[in-house]
Order: sequence, then structure tokens, then C-alpha cells
Amino acid sequence: MKFFHSTDTGFVFRHNSRALGFLLLLFVVLLPLNEARASVNKEASAVFKVPILLYHRFGPVVADSMTITTPVFESHLKYLRDHGYTVIPLRQLVNFYLRKGPPPPPRSVVIVVDDGHKTVYTDMLPIIRKTRIPVTLFLYPSAISNASYAMTWEQVREVKKAGFFDMQSHTYWHPNFDREKKRLSPHEYDKFVDMQLRKSREKLEKELGTRVDMLAWPFGLHNDGLEKKARESGYIAAFTIIRRHARPADNVMALPRYLMTNADRGIRFERLITNE
Repeated sequence: MKFFHSTDTGFVFRHNSRALGFLLLLFVVLLPLNEARASVNKEASAVFKVPILLYHRFGPVVADSMTITTPVFESHLKYLRDHGYTVIPLRQLVNFYLRKGPPPPPRSVVIVVDDGHKTVYTDMLPIIRKTRIPVTLFLYPSAISNASYAMTWEQVREVKKAGFFDMQSHTYWHPNFDREKKRLSPHEYDKFVDMQLRKSREKLEKELGTRVDMLAWPFGLHNDGLEKKARESGYIAAFTIIRRHARPADNVMALPRYLMTNADRGIRFERLITNE
């Protein structure tokens, strides 16, 4: 049987002590750095606020309550550029909520458009080609190439080909879910919701060859049940028309957006963007 001499024990003790001391020193040095880094990340996550600007229609004159004239839209983009704001892709913001990306940079803004009106092609597209900013379009496919006010599939494809647009879902035909819930039996309503969410994704992905996983709630109407259905249908984020900035603690299935009107210009637009 082998016994350890005191000198052997002393060597082991001294060796372990040195290793322990080195690890302790490393911990003392790195802990403040890690805490500082975590503090910066936490602070950045806690304070950001991003306005998501929602447009519908464009044109030379105000045709209805949701038409933005071309000069007013251009004034919005000029204000953002002149005051150091950056238009970021909507997906970049969503990635933060899904813990797939960092907080958006300071002075970030997102631009989206609902419905797929033909003036996106005739009036908005030329401006975006010049300014080269990212835009997300929420389309309801039943109108495309069918309704007189909507783009055709050929026009939507040309818009997509420009390289600055991401096409996402606005359900299949833009229903009022509250009204349908009163009209239909529970079973019929569940089938109706499933169809609106699933068929829209399938049609857009088939026609455009793009990934569709974000949803704009028609009329901004949503509830816990609809959010659950949307998740089950493969949507990772959804959007309302609550008029305020998006913040870190928001529900990713009910993110707020500013429904823009032609009155949102000048000092009113400035106050909207700066949240004053």
C-alpha cells in the first residue's frame, strides 16, 4: 500500500491554492465587466420606443380619411432623414421581441402599409425606389387582382422585385372578427378564423415565394383567443392600430401602430415621432 508523504501533500495543496487563487482573481476582474455589459443591455432594452407608422393609400389629393397625399408622405420621410432617424425593417424590431436580435438602435422608425391599394404601386413605389427605405406590406389576397382598388399580382410582384418591400398577411379578406363571432356558431367561427389565417399565408407564399409569418389584425380587433389561433397558424407577430410607440414589454402578438392620416404633418407629425 502506498502512502503520501507530507511533501507530496504540500505540493498538491500549494498547486490547488494557486489554481483557486487564479480563478478567484479572474472572477473578481470579470464580474464587474459582465455586470456592466448586462446593465447596458438591460438599459437599452428598457428604454427604447419605436413608432410603427401605418399607411393605407396615397395620391395627389385626399380621396378619403386614410389617403396620404404624396407631398405629405415625402415630408414625413424628409423629417425623419433631417432629424437623424433610421427606418428599420419591421422584422428587425420583431426579432428583438423574439430574443433573436438586439434592441433597435435609438431613433428607429418602422413603416408599414395595409391592404394592398393600387396607389402603393403607382404613388409609393417611385418614392421608395428613390429613398431606398424598408417597408412591410400587409395584404389580404382576396382583393389582389380582383378588387378595382387593389394591385394586381403582377404589380405586387414588381413591388417585391424592387427589393425594399416585405409582404405579410392581413388575413384572407379583411373580416370583422367581432361581427363574425356574433353571427356564427362557435364551431363555425373557429373554422372561419382558421381559414382566414391559413389561406392568406398559403396564397401569399404561393404567389410571391416569400415567408409569411406576420399578421396585421383587421380593424385592429384581437383577443387572447385570436392570438392563440394566430400562433397555431404559424404567425410569430401581429399588429394592432393602438396609437402609440412600441416598447420592450409589449405583447408581440398585439404590437401598436399609428394609423396615419393626412392631418399628421408638420408639428403634429413631429410630436407623434418624438412622443410628446
